[in-house]
Amino acid sequence: MDDRSQKLLLLVDGSSYLYRAYHALPDLRNRKGEPSGAIYGVLNMLRRLLRDYKPDYAACVFDAKGPTFRHEQYPEYKAHRSPMPPDLACQVEPLQTAIQTLGWPLFLVSGVEADDVIGTLTHQAVTSGLNVLISSGDKDMVQLLAPSVKLMDTLKNEILDRETATQKYGLPPERFVDYLTLTGDTADNVPGVSKVGPKTALKWIQEFGGLEQIMAQADDIPGIPGKYLRETLDWLPKARSLLTIRQDVPLDRQIEDLQITPIDPVSFGALVERYDLRSWQIEIPAPSGPAPSPPPAIPHDYETILTEERLSFWLNQLHAAPLVALDTETTALHPLDARLVGLSFCMHSGKAAYLPLAHRGPDSETQIPLDKTLEKLKPWLEDEKCLKAGQHMKFDQHVFANHGITLRGIAHDTMLESYVLEAHQPHNLESLARRHLNRDTLSYEAVTGKGAHAIGFDQVTLDRATEYAAEDADMTWQVHQHLYPQLEKEPALRSIYADLELPLQQVLWRMERNGVLLDRNALEQQSHLLGQQLLDIEAQ
Repeated sequence: MDDRSQKLLLLVDGSSYLYRAYHALPDLRNRKGEPSGAIYGVLNMLRRLLRDYKPDYAACVFDAKGPTFRHEQYPEYKAHRSPMPPDLACQVEPLQTAIQTLGWPLFLVSGVEADDVIGTLTHQAVTSGLNVLISSGDKDMVQLLAPSVKLMDTLKNEILDRETATQKYGLPPERFVDYLTLTGDTADNVPGVSKVGPKTALKWIQEFGGLEQIMAQADDIPGIPGKYLRETLDWLPKARSLLTIRQDVPLDRQIEDLQITPIDPVSFGALVERYDLRSWQIEIPAPSGPAPSPPPAIPHDYETILTEERLSFWLNQLHAAPLVALDTETTALHPLDARLVGLSFCMHSGKAAYLPLAHRGPDSETQIPLDKTLEKLKPWLEDEKCLKAGQHMKFDQHVFANHGITLRGIAHDTMLESYVLEAHQPHNLESLARRHLNRDTLSYEAVTGKGAHAIGFDQVTLDRATEYAAEDADMTWQVHQHLYPQLEKEPALRSIYADLELPLQQVLWRMERNGVLLDRNALEQQSHLLGQQLLDIEAQ
């Protein structure tokens, strides 16, 4: 299989993946309470397989509903198994639909098991000179190993070929069915020879050869195991038939038909929406055809506040507004070191103002003195009833605290709104504006420069600073107007945002600001307790 001139067929045991994902993942559910953990887990495993192995052909195979030929031969076959849990059963059909919309060929063949379909496809591929990789947690698949066939167990992170399987089990793959026949297969409720375990079965195979030779020499095998072998001779051929994977199942497709096709964006997008698989949004291809025209740009009016008169005007506007988008420009990126350079405000799309406070450029003489201005702004900044929105408001809180101001009235944070709605996406303001407003904003580097030629924001000219800072407040306002209505439509998400994320932001701010007291004795006791529990678990 290392010969890359040969094409690769990837076969996935979907039924094995289904149970594995269901038991491995927590109880994930969509907003309506429908379980989705198995769907999410299987799709992620399939995506990883495609990325890691890039097969030329692939198929995902599930057990079809109803009895198989094995049940007809032996009614007790798998009779001990419990019914599929309801929370798993309801995920099977949507999962299979999702796999097909992802472009995977899907097989469900009545009257046989997934193993038999995989065995048949493997035989066809080997006959055609292809390499085969089977992904399954079922050890019965070992019997299919051949020079061009490998078996991968994703749970154990193990890949077996003929040589490694022979080393692991002590016998070649073609003798594995004989081994299972003698020991029995409890997973399928197929009994073997009583009192014969792995060691005895392996010893007989190594000494006598295959099952036929062992049965032929049963009279020569001494002791209790020999006695039970002779009592089971009539049963063993049927047991071997039950445990043998078929390789001759009639199929409606040939290997050449098993190519991964493009994702169906409509069907897959509907499933992503239904099951809240938000991290899969990026898998949905853009619709074909000409790109949609960008929305018309909103004319903007950005003002630089340079006089006491205009400051008074804006203060009146701030106190009267039901909500204000607020943004800070600072001397540093570390919140505990940052000092104010300026503030920007926005209350309507396209209309914002920048208030320079500590610029040091050639035009800085025109700005209003910082201390006097902050004294006038402080009542509004500290008023709980004057509601503010911002992007990463915890940073702004630190900056104001560095000037002795306790910022209150934080009603919204666009970074948190984005995180709750689309955790898998970037949450910086530039990305939010591009993604939701189709706007390319002025970058910080475009204003301050890069590398050795970079300057601090306090050295930027006031007109250029206004263009950048007022746009930040404007984009924050517009992103909030776009994102918050989406949260209001989803009560569960709105609760996460309003009842968890926003209050938690305040807790984190206080922790960052004041530090955290630790009870070292309590931590040492907890560490000892957890260590003891870990040892107990390891012993079990």
